[in-house]
Amino acid sequence: MIRFRRLLKSFKYSFTGLGSLIKKEQNFRIHIIASMVVIILGFYFQITIWEWTLVILMIAMVLILEMLNTVFERFVDMLKPRIHHYVKEIKDVMSAIVFTAALTSVIIGLIIFVPHIIEKM
Repeated sequence: MIRFRRLLKSFKYSFTGLGSLIKKEQNFRIHIIASMVVIILGFYFQITIWEWTLVILMIAMVLILEMLNTVFERFVDMLKPRIHHYVKEIKDVMSAIVFTAALTSVIIGLIIFVPHIIEKM
């Protein structure tokens, strides 16, 4: 049986976490703004259902990886760099993961939107 009070609490915690990310993480805000621009462009160019599927998946992937990056950063910050020399490397690799996802999203975005832009010219 579903416990609605518990379900509502879990949604509250989720929104609290999102609010914290938006408030404290500049890169997350940048990704949100870029996502909104891409969504507006998707409506403007009337992209296909398969293009929407790719766009939504890429937006979700970048945002989720940014969230994971934040979690790992907070976790390794508790260790402090003086405790282990891998802390900086872990943070750099996590940042590279998000960068790779964002760059891949830009490439896929160009593949999707450039033909629509050329068609409108």
